[in-house]
Amino acid sequence: MSKTGRLTTHVLDTALGKPAAGLKIDLYWIENGEHQHIVSTVTNADGRVDAPLVEGVGFMAGTYELVFHAGDYLRESGAAVSEPAFLDRIPLRFGVADLASHYHVPLLLSAFSYSTYRGS
Repeated sequence: MSKTGRLTTHVLDTALGKPAAGLKIDLYWIENGEHQHIVSTVTNADGRVDAPLVEGVGFMAGTYELVFHAGDYLRESGAAVSEPAFLDRIPLRFGVADLASHYHVPLLLSAFSYSTYRGS
């Protein structure tokens, strides 16, 4: 087992009861109120990203923000979405303290609600 930490995510569409495939995600590092873009990716058919968003020497203690482009995904999935969408971009800001740990931050999504947790 690696002693190097990493950050992963996945998205589940709870309204449809399936993985949210094709959902764009941006990752930012937050320092002194400034957003530094790290990576953008899109979920695969299993609602997951194909590789860790950040790992190894690039994985630093501090504050990160995942931005899930939920509105675009929901429109593409055929969900009834108002304009403007109730949920469009969902920012999740969280802290990383233990660089040897796996931080898994999933999103459970529907057109009118979401939840998250620290997974494994």
